[in-house]
Amino acid sequence: MSFKRIQLAGVAAILMLGASTTGASASYCSDGNTVKFAGISWESGAFITEVMRKILEEGYDCQTDAIPGNSITLEQATANNDIQIFAEEWLGRSDIWNKAVDQGKVKAIGATFVGASEGWFVPDYVVNGDEKRGIEPMAPDLKSVSQLSDPKIVELFTDPEEPSKGRFLNCPSGWTCEGISSAKLEAYGLDESYVNFRPGTGTALDASIKSAYLQGEPLLFYYWSPTAMMGKFDLIQLDEPAYSDACWEELSKSDGKREEGCAFPSVDVAYGVNSTFAEEAPEIISILEKATFPLEDVNGSLAFMSDNEVDADAAAIEFLKSKKDVWGDWVTDEARAKIEESLK
Repeated sequence: MSFKRIQLAGVAAILMLGASTTGASASYCSDGNTVKFAGISWESGAFITEVMRKILEEGYDCQTDAIPGNSITLEQATANNDIQIFAEEWLGRSDIWNKAVDQGKVKAIGATFVGASEGWFVPDYVVNGDEKRGIEPMAPDLKSVSQLSDPKIVELFTDPEEPSKGRFLNCPSGWTCEGISSAKLEAYGLDESYVNFRPGTGTALDASIKSAYLQGEPLLFYYWSPTAMMGKFDLIQLDEPAYSDACWEELSKSDGKREEGCAFPSVDVAYGVNSTFAEEAPEIISILEKATFPLEDVNGSLAFMSDNEVDADAAAIEFLKSKKDVWGDWVTDEARAKIEESLK
């Protein structure tokens, strides 16, 4: 073989190796890897996780799993690459997540949905009454958290197990929002007047709200959107002092000062992914970058779950069947056809 032919053969071999390497880097699932999702327990997170799992499984032949846990442990697992995707990461809420970002261990990809909010709420009938149900206004002037220290308001929200105090219905223990609201109770000087009641699960939180609402009882609680509850019930969010970076920094630190409270910041929600995974699975990252759920569709799917008493898996299938115009643009033509075929 001539020297020129040897050179050409070498170039061809290098090109073939390069093509093979490129194919491997763009085929995370075909290499036999399992994509592990955070097994988020709240409704919207569980629903979105199941939609994305089905898209990867049916459209891209991926093996997926969802690992249960609370948000703190799941965020740490994502930083460690024990989990690859946290489908509903509320950015800026968690010390663990923020540190992992600073260390380059995790990345925020895309926007899971846009327009979400969170805060402290009371049922509308507490302020305005409900003529149809014969409920008179209980606290017609209540507008702000600053009024919650009024003894009459404390008495209105009496804790059934400790009647000398009111009850604040917080997030479940282990959720990031539980720590923030606990810090706010202290910062607002309400920790001595209210029992900081933490339900065991998101389901228990929803059950408490639903029960009180249907019975027309007063209730003070933390909540957020998107949720089925927001679409079903009339709720009023209480005003808080304006958000500031300095205030939030203290509230969000476990050892922060509790000298002032403030409103939750504007919400940015993204897919939280492990940085190593992001480099190894660009084809999956490309999907996540496009996969923004319209907020009204999320609320609709959560209402579907509630009204039909079905789980996130069933809601995900219904979404994929009825909202092809939404998710169809997130995936390749080949993947779309395979997903549609799987739904028949």
